[in-house]
Amino acid sequence: MTNANQNRNLTSSKEMTNVVDGIFNNTLRRFFDGNLWDAETINSRGSVPVNVRETDQHYEVDVVAPGCRKEDFSVMVQHNELQVSCVKDEAKKDRDENAGWVRNEYVQRSFRRHFTLDDTVDAQKINATYTDGILRITLPKTEKAKPRLLSIEVK
Repeated sequence: MTNANQNRNLTSSKEMTNVVDGIFNNTLRRFFDGNLWDAETINSRGSVPVNVRETDQHYEVDVVAPGCRKEDFSVMVQHNELQVSCVKDEAKKDRDENAGWVRNEYVQRSFRRHFTLDDTVDAQKINATYTDGILRITLPKTEKAKPRLLSIEVK
């Protein structure tokens, strides 16, 4: 095999690998798109990062939101969708020499996140707390979603 043919085969092999990888990654991305667990998609949209944890009794969604106050948040459920938002307005200062600022661009920090809820979440019992820059939303599971331990008698 000539050197040119070897290079062409190598290039074709690389191209095929890239195509297959692209199909696989795009399929997975579509599957997880808009889901709680796709950090790459979430961060590419300029949204706040979240961590999601599942226990036997509930889900926990931790939203990073430093510098906010609990009054800045809106957490609600509408049409099986958890809606989380925060709007924090601050006065813009171009020059405040007394405070030492030459420029301060902390004008408005806001975000909005939406999460689709399924029938494993008891929406009536959702609660939220804000501590140390983390908004923690606890989503209790319905009784049917909680694991059950059944003891089977051996005869």
